[in-house]
Amino acid sequence: MTSPNYKDLVLFEQILRTATSIHAVDQLCQRLKLKAHRGIYRIPVVIWLMIYQRLQSKGTLSEAVHFLARQAVHGKDQPDICKRISLCRISTRTGGYGQARLKWPTRIASQVCDHIFAELQQRMPVPPTDLARPVFLIDGTTLRLAHERELKRAFPPGRNQHGENHWPTLLLGAFHDALTGLAMRPSWGAMYGRKNTSEQALAREAVQRLPSDAVAMADSHFGIFWFAYEMQQSQRDRLLRLTPERAQKVLPSQILRPGRRRKVQGMASAQERRVHSDWPSEAVVSGWVSAGQNPDKKDQILYFFSSLDLIPKRILAIYKLRWNIETDLRSLKRTLELHPLTSKTKALVEKEVLMAVCAYHGVRATMYWSASQAGLTPRPLSFSASQDAVMAAWPYLQRASSPAEFDQEIEPLLEVGAQQILPSRSGKRSYPRQIWGRGGHFPFRRSPAKEAK
Repeated sequence: MTSPNYKDLVLFEQILRTATSIHAVDQLCQRLKLKAHRGIYRIPVVIWLMIYQRLQSKGTLSEAVHFLARQAVHGKDQPDICKRISLCRISTRTGGYGQARLKWPTRIASQVCDHIFAELQQRMPVPPTDLARPVFLIDGTTLRLAHERELKRAFPPGRNQHGENHWPTLLLGAFHDALTGLAMRPSWGAMYGRKNTSEQALAREAVQRLPSDAVAMADSHFGIFWFAYEMQQSQRDRLLRLTPERAQKVLPSQILRPGRRRKVQGMASAQERRVHSDWPSEAVVSGWVSAGQNPDKKDQILYFFSSLDLIPKRILAIYKLRWNIETDLRSLKRTLELHPLTSKTKALVEKEVLMAVCAYHGVRATMYWSASQAGLTPRPLSFSASQDAVMAAWPYLQRASSPAEFDQEIEPLLEVGAQQILPSRSGKRSYPRQIWGRGGHFPFRRSPAKEAK
């Protein structure tokens, strides 16, 4: 492989180990029967710049275009590039880049996201554990979108006792590796409205994309019969938390004490059979119901339904990994500023989500190789500090003119990345978590139609 340059457009070539080259994207367009765009803003360039935007603090179109104009100087001697690049005549106006962001197909973005995930999944093996299998965490979250007519139709706002909310809301289904932090391509849909969906429905759509040897783990929102049955039909192992009420339905007239488990067969209720009329009459789910004491609340008993033949103590230890997806979603929504999204069209919102996941992979890959080089696991490293290290090294990596020079630049990045260890909190917070009072505020804005009334 050559070092990163304008023609190859490899996102941290020796970190992600996957290229979105012009040749590869052109082949993808031919396979999907799409027309490949020519000129400065070819699809690989747009992908590269959208990922760069997501990793930057400002993340503006102007910042991305200025970076491209500076970077083109180092790639102008490459063959088969646009004439204006070879002459260093790239305009720093954002109109061309903005139009290119709108025009390139969402299907290409999905394929690129899947390709990067598959490549990294092979090159970032799960750290050795006694389970020796990847554990994927499933959860849902919401993204606030811009108040635009098209987005209101696609992702309607919610309602409350005061009327319709202002912001359209997108429901996102996330699927993350518990140990490496890698994120599979997410699913999304409308949270409200007549065509709304649910976290469970989004997860069911993506189950077939999970690695065949993966264990799917989720909280009590997913601990329902129909989701467990769908997981069983996909032949994937699952670990789902149950509410005490659902656990009692599965274990009628039985008391399950902490540290005990029972092998059960759950049957669908009459209501579930009416909703899922395509199920066979003998539809059942088989597995183990385990009980464990909550380490933080001694008076609370946690119940789990699992297809894994493990003792309750081990089930509880695995379930502790579930909190990792909460911090991963925080990294996506807050650190990479995916919430709120300011894009004004449905297609651009979807591409922004997919490119944010690709940018997230760039940081996660850096964390993984930094930790591996130092003999650590990637989870204790700070995502935010690792992102800062990546962006500080990015210009030097892009300007590397040879593999040897690239290696010289990547080595300090991995050394710095291994130093970004989060502090271990020895005890509880020394102060209670509180919020300030809201105080006074300006009057609410009303639409002209309501004012006329």
